[in-house]
Amino acid sequence: MKSFAAASIIAYSAVLARLAAGHTSFVTPCPRYSPVGENCPALPAGESLDTGDKGINAPISSVQLGGTMPLCRHTTPWPTPAASWTAGEEITVKFNPSSAIHSGGHCQFSISYDNGKTFAVIHEELRYCFLGSKPSGLTNTPTIKEYTFKLPKDLPNSDKAVFAWTWVNASGNREFYMNCADVEIKGGSSSSYSGKEVTIANYPNYPTIPEFNGDYETGIKYYENAKNITVSPSGSSDSGSEGNSADYAASSGGSDETSAAASDDASAAPSGDASAAPSDSASAPASDSASGAASDNASAAYSAAPAASSAPDSSTQQAYDASTTASSAAATEASNASPNAHAAEGTEESSTAAAEASGSSCTDGLMRCSGDSYQICVSGKWSDNYSCGVGTVCRGTEGHIFCDFVGSSAA
Repeated sequence: MKSFAAASIIAYSAVLARLAAGHTSFVTPCPRYSPVGENCPALPAGESLDTGDKGINAPISSVQLGGTMPLCRHTTPWPTPAASWTAGEEITVKFNPSSAIHSGGHCQFSISYDNGKTFAVIHEELRYCFLGSKPSGLTNTPTIKEYTFKLPKDLPNSDKAVFAWTWVNASGNREFYMNCADVEIKGGSSSSYSGKEVTIANYPNYPTIPEFNGDYETGIKYYENAKNITVSPSGSSDSGSEGNSADYAASSGGSDETSAAASDDASAAPSGDASAAPSDSASAPASDSASGAASDNASAAYSAAPAASSAPDSSTQQAYDASTTASSAAATEASNASPNAHAAEGTEESSTAAAEASGSSCTDGLMRCSGDSYQICVSGKWSDNYSCGVGTVCRGTEGHIFCDFVGSSAA
């Protein structure tokens, strides 16, 4: 019988394909069903870790590739809160150390009291999320891996609040990312909280925000013109006002195109305590979108490799959506792995197996390239090698890896 740590390696390997290909998720507080989160509660009865083809790091929607998931990815909450926070105090949201951040973009952090149906923004990082400033060109490497900010003092108390992070990426396929964690809020001074409604884009019946191509004002108008809403444990309401709140510091003037099917009244939401300085209008090198032609046997629409005939120019291509399917055997075993395998302590048997796979210690959750393949650190030891998808190789430095097209100049 496999030890918990051995099962951890299997579970991690199944989701690693998505992690290495790019994308990201937060790990603290632990998102619903995350296989890489920290201090995660026990899974709800009948649920499994988010290690499938649409793993925790994948977007919940892609304009080009489809495969829409519900908001929050999962609608059944943790049985117990993943964190306990005090209104008015600082919290820290940590992201997966091995991420590809698609040249930054717009991030928001929001709160819900109706199990994820309605979200009011409490903080945001517009334009340069994961970077802090405008990049000189395309990049997949984050310079910021965690955000610390104060919770509003007037958040209502509840042991069933839902905290969310949302992200619209700056480059690559037009995607929308969302993770949710169930949290307890205590010490609040109000029975309700009013703020901007969260922005949703690149999602069915909402606007499509195109690639930024160096213009980080792209899509800003949806955040500025958001309506104010009120959320509370007793229900949410629409205040009817829009945009330009006194506490909102993001600049206007950005222009973008929306899809023909986009909703004119799509919701959007800046944070009351966020600050985002306007970017200049100089354009960084444009990125060609990865056009996907996934076969029937492709591992996941979210990480499908572009067809060879439509591969982007190597001068800008960073293989944001390169396929990195784990072996079918590992994926099959992962579905039967213990739900709490990722949090279990290693036994002598698993330590021995891990030591044989590597022989060196490491920090749990880190990933590294090993030749053309990659490894993940589980229980302090490097796992066996897992190969990238056909036509791709592992690139990057420890903790910042991705599967890139063979022959690409990206590093």
